[in-house]
Amino acid sequence: MRKRIPISEIMTKEVVTLNINDDLVTAEKLFKKNKIRHIPVVENKEILGMLSYSDILRISFADITDDEENIDTFVYDMFTIKQVMAKNVFMVPPYASIKEVAELLAQKEFHALPVVEDYELVGIVTTTDLIKYLVAQL
Repeated sequence: MRKRIPISEIMTKEVVTLNINDDLVTAEKLFKKNKIRHIPVVENKEILGMLSYSDILRISFADITDDEENIDTFVYDMFTIKQVMAKNVFMVPPYASIKEVAELLAQKEFHALPVVEDYELVGIVTTTDLIKYLVAQL
């Protein structure tokens, strides 16, 4: 296994994002459509926060059905993305090593990190990305 591989080699570059003015119904649809668990909230490519699928589950019954017609919009109308998202987001640069990112994720209680260069979102790395990388090395 190479020692100093940058996270840019395994990160997702085509990132699904939300705008701070989007609603939670839109967020849930993006989670389900793209089969993802974390979405950065951005404004002009600058990170404002991170919304995870578990954030939505805390306030709704979103995981009960995959039927988009049965979304509980009443609950979603009570909250905004800004209220539900994590605001103090750890970020990493694309040149951070896979080892450094793995250590950070192992120490903290989150499973995804936005990858940022010059204050702009350039990717996202998740624990799943790290597991896939490790499996490929075996």
